[in-house]
Amino acid sequence: MEQNKHPLTNEVGAPVPDNENSITAGPRGPVVIQDVWLLEKMAHFNREVIPERRMHAKGWGAYGEFICTKDISKYTRAKVFEKGKKTDVFVRFSTVAGERGAADAERDIRGCALKFYTEEGNWDLVGNNTPVFFIRDVHNFSDLNRAVKRDPGTGLRSAQNNWDFWTLLPECFHQITITMSDRGIPKDFRHMDMFGEHTFSFYNKENKRVWVKFHLKSEQGIACLSDQEAAQVIAKDRESHGRDLHDAIEKGNYPKWKMYVQIMTEEQAKKMPYNPFDITKVWYHKDFPLIEVGELVLNRNPQNYFAEVEQAAFTPAHVVPGIGFSPDKFLQGRLFAYGDAQRYRLGVNYNQIPVNKAHCEVNEYHRDGFMRVDGNYGGTPAYTPNSAGVWAAQPDVMEPPLDLQGAMYRYDPKDDPTDNCFEQGGKLYRLLDRKHRDLIIENTKNNMEGVSSNIKYRHAVHCLKADEEYGKKMAEALKLDFLKVQELAKLSNNELNKITSDPTQVW
Repeated sequence: MEQNKHPLTNEVGAPVPDNENSITAGPRGPVVIQDVWLLEKMAHFNREVIPERRMHAKGWGAYGEFICTKDISKYTRAKVFEKGKKTDVFVRFSTVAGERGAADAERDIRGCALKFYTEEGNWDLVGNNTPVFFIRDVHNFSDLNRAVKRDPGTGLRSAQNNWDFWTLLPECFHQITITMSDRGIPKDFRHMDMFGEHTFSFYNKENKRVWVKFHLKSEQGIACLSDQEAAQVIAKDRESHGRDLHDAIEKGNYPKWKMYVQIMTEEQAKKMPYNPFDITKVWYHKDFPLIEVGELVLNRNPQNYFAEVEQAAFTPAHVVPGIGFSPDKFLQGRLFAYGDAQRYRLGVNYNQIPVNKAHCEVNEYHRDGFMRVDGNYGGTPAYTPNSAGVWAAQPDVMEPPLDLQGAMYRYDPKDDPTDNCFEQGGKLYRLLDRKHRDLIIENTKNNMEGVSSNIKYRHAVHCLKADEEYGKKMAEALKLDFLKVQELAKLSNNELNKITSDPTQVW
C-alpha cells in the first residue's frame, strides 16, 4: 500500500492510529475514558462555534488594496493618504439584523467594515451602505438591537417590536426612509456604496483639525432588488451576496469603489444650523462637496471562512496618526462597545489573529491572557515608566486639543429648537422620482404587515411632518384616516408617543 503522504496527527503532532473506531471494553462493551483522541475530538467540537456577533452576524469578506490617488495632505498627516501610497485592506460585508443563517437578500442595511493595514498601524473604518443611521445616542444602541432581533416571548422576528421602537424615536425617520427605498435591498455588495456614517476628524502636520465624512462610491453602479425579486433570490440561494462577491473575484472581475471625503472646518461646524455630529443627518453635498481621495479594489478571496471572516474583528477605536474622533455621541459609545465585543467573542488577544494582526511592528504593554500565541515579549519590562528605555510614548502624533463647553447633563436633542428629525427625510423623498417614491410607500406597507394601527398612525404622522404627499400616500397605503393623521400631527412628539401608546385608545 502506498505510504500516506499526509498522516493524521493529534492536536500536538503525534500520530493518530485510528480515527473511526472508539476504544471499547470488548467488541460490544462501553467506551473507555482512555480513548483520549475521542475526548479531544469531542471537546474541540463542543467549542468550535464561537459566539456570533450580536449584530452583523452574517458576513462575507475579501482582501484588496487602497490606492491614494489625490493629495489631501493639507487635511491629514495620515500616511495612508499620501498620494501614490498603496495599502493592504480587508473588507467584511454583512447584514445587520439577521443571525448567521439569515438570507443575504433581506431588507436590511448592510454593514461595511474596512481594515487598512497601514504602516502606522491598523485603521478600521466601520460603517454601513447608508450615510446615516437609525439612532444618534449610544444609550439606544442595545435597545435598537433587541427591537430588530427575535421577540423574547415567541422567538420570532417581530415587525411590531421593530416599528414600535423606530416610530417612538423620530430621529429614526431618515434611515427608515432609506431602508424602505429600493436601496433597502442591494442586488449584491458590489453594486452598493459604502459610508463611514459618523463624523470623524483629520489633523495635519501643523496639528490643524477639520471634520470629515467618508464615502466610497461603487464603480459598478447601483443595483437593487424589489421585494418580489428578493423573494425569488432567497428561494434559490440564501448566500446570494457572498456567492456573487466570491465568484466575481475568482473570475478576476475585481469590484472597485472610489473613496471621497467631505470636509468641514471647526469654524463651519460651530455655525451649522443642525448638529454636524448627529449621525442621523447628512452634510449636504452642495455645502460640503465630495473630494476624491483614491480607489479601493478587492482582488483576493479568503482561503478559510472561519479564520479570516468569522474571526475578523473591527473597532472604530483603531485609528492612526492624522485620523481622530468627533463629539458624535453614537461614535463615542462605539469606541468602547466594538472592541469589548471582540474581547468577549475572540479573547483579549484577538489582535494577534492573522486577519487582525497589524502589518507593522507592534510594541504594547499588554501581556498574558487567553490565546497568547507570540513570545509574550519575553522578559521585556511589563510596566511604564521604566529605566530600560523601552517603548516610550510618541507625543508628536497627539491630535490637537478640542475646546468643550456647557454643563454636564443628559441633553435630549429633541429639546433643541434647531433639531428637525423629518427635514432631511422629506428632502430625500422629494428628490426621488415618482417610481422610487411609490416604491418607498409600497415597501413600507409590506414591511408593516401585521403591525398594529396605533404604530402605523405614528409613522404616518412622521411622514406627514416630512412631506405632505409622503404622509397622505402613506396613510392611503396603510388604510388610515388621513384627517386623524393630520390631527395627530399637531401634537408634540411626547404627546404623540403617549396617545399612540395608550391601550384605551381605539385605532
